[in-house]
Amino acid sequence: MQVKSRAKDTGVSARKVRPLADMVRGKGVSEALVMLQFAPSPLARVVAKVVKSAVANAENNFQMTPSDLRVVGIFVDEAPTLKRFRPAARGRARRILKRSSHITVIVAEQEA
Repeated sequence: MQVKSRAKDTGVSARKVRPLADMVRGKGVSEALVMLQFAPSPLARVVAKVVKSAVANAENNFQMTPSDLRVVGIFVDEAPTLKRFRPAARGRARRILKRSSHITVIVAEQEA
């Protein structure tokens, strides 16, 4: 059985989170959390929070043991972009794109 957890509109660009997602995909949950704890990026905290949420969903809703869980899928999708403007020279305006993302984590029990 697969259990999902999703964080929407994280306020972080998908391009910056994808390397962290690639790092933990296919790993055991405890190993993934340790890797994220020592990752140099401050965005690892956001990804770790979603992984912990998926583990809590599996434990509380489906009575799975957290030590047997594995991250079978993790993907980062783009969320709607906020468009802002900043004043530029000679009365012009420059566009600022504040990108955001949705992070989805899927955990399942390991096959013995």
